[in-house]
Amino acid sequence: MTTTLCNEQDQPGVPQQMATRLVFFIAGLGMAAWAPLVPFVKQRLLIDDGALGLLLLCIGAGSMLAMPLTGILTGKLGCRTVILVAAAFICLDLPLLVLMDSTYGMALALLFFGASIGMLDVAMNIQAVGVEKASGRAMMSGFHGFFSVGSIAGALGVSALLWAGFSALSAIISTVVLIVLLTLLASRHLWRDRNEHQEGPMLVLPRGWVVFLGFLCFVMFLAEGSMLDWSALFLISSHGFVTEQAGIGYAAFSIAMTLGRLNGDRIVNALGRYRVLLLGSLCASAGIVLAISINNAMVAILGFVMVGIGASNLVPIVFSAAGNQTAMPANLAIASVTTLGYAGILAGPALIGFIAQLSSLPIAFGCVAALLLVVTASARTVTR
Repeated sequence: MTTTLCNEQDQPGVPQQMATRLVFFIAGLGMAAWAPLVPFVKQRLLIDDGALGLLLLCIGAGSMLAMPLTGILTGKLGCRTVILVAAAFICLDLPLLVLMDSTYGMALALLFFGASIGMLDVAMNIQAVGVEKASGRAMMSGFHGFFSVGSIAGALGVSALLWAGFSALSAIISTVVLIVLLTLLASRHLWRDRNEHQEGPMLVLPRGWVVFLGFLCFVMFLAEGSMLDWSALFLISSHGFVTEQAGIGYAAFSIAMTLGRLNGDRIVNALGRYRVLLLGSLCASAGIVLAISINNAMVAILGFVMVGIGASNLVPIVFSAAGNQTAMPANLAIASVTTLGYAGILAGPALIGFIAQLSSLPIAFGCVAALLLVVTASARTVTR
């Protein structure tokens, strides 16, 4: 059976690499542009925190539904078509997030938004694995670094426009125009559509090694999600931070992760994937242990920085491993691993909250640190 990641014409060179970086930036930009809109949505719909939480679950649900199907679509249509369609869907849906004035309408808009983001996420990672394999050197961390940069640009850009007096709709339209321009710029050098001749069924359930890679991805996304959803509360309850200052923990984590990913390719090429996966997971686990075991605010912040640096290149390495395995078609494997990983984002906050309710938040964080050691123990097998 012959399998191709995307529709390849030529060996990807610098233009293809830059186009892939742009797509990762677009994905981060589009997703993060939603964050500053959340207070407006809550105010417009007149809903409480519980109802808002249920609405936010629609984003994850949409992503989970779209990701497995995207693996099939990229096999049939190629990465370029799927990426362009997903970017178009995001541009169409973002204004709806500002305009919808009913809870049910907003739920559908968020479901569609999550599906569009999930579709783009899978397709761009399949594209990235193909570009990386053709280049013969590690590039995945850098691609994911551009996603982080896009996320920062989206959140800060929309927030800056709102602060400057733009309406929410004007700010989002400005973001949509930027996404359209960047997508057009990238589209020329994404792999073109081409008929694929692939034996066997297009839809294959994840199995064996791919399921294990998905579990590792679940753990890594759980670690990242724990920083996003629980780091501020941890600093307040365990280290006496006031509410207005508690966000510094996640900010430190995010900056460290972004810097780690932007420099990750050089690190991976210098040290090798095995050492980066081994030492990175150890560093992330040690950072959590440091934060929960020493009652000092600055040490806790240092621990979050260690988590960001350590975790920054773990997911890219696992995605590369999914693209290189031979148990199932690479496009379907990456879709499966991404879907299982995103389950960590969905289930993670609830899982940590459940453990914290039974014991304490530091113990819940300790469980995340223990799971990261599973990644450490698997480093040799994953990168062989």
